[in-house]
Amino acid sequence: MCTDELGPVIPRTFAPAPGWSADGHRIKAPLEYGRGYDKVWIYGALRVRDGKELTRCAASRNSTNYIELLKEIEADNPTGDIFIITDNLSSHNSLETRTWLADHPRIQHVFIQTYGTIQGMRLW
Repeated sequence: MCTDELGPVIPRTFAPAPGWSADGHRIKAPLEYGRGYDKVWIYGALRVRDGKELTRCAASRNSTNYIELLKEIEADNPTGDIFIITDNLSSHNSLETRTWLADHPRIQHVFIQTYGTIQGMRLW
């Protein structure tokens, strides 16, 4: 499984401006700078074997919400080992997450390297 988070995403409370007028000119809509206070994080997991994905929304990005994603992954994959490929975000390696993972030995984290090399070449 590959996992990641997207956000914070701000839900739009107004309809998007139309792209073009009837006579083919771009519509100039007034700019909207108000963003509001409601934000949401989107957690996602992709099972590479068959392309199945899981997504969930949360009010914040933290260990508790990451563990909820792990619970959904575990429930969706009832047998066999589960290897989670993820980045090095602190909530992925927090004490709370590691404690939860200790009680769920089928799930193993595989962290993406922060820096990598190929034949001595730095990738990023």
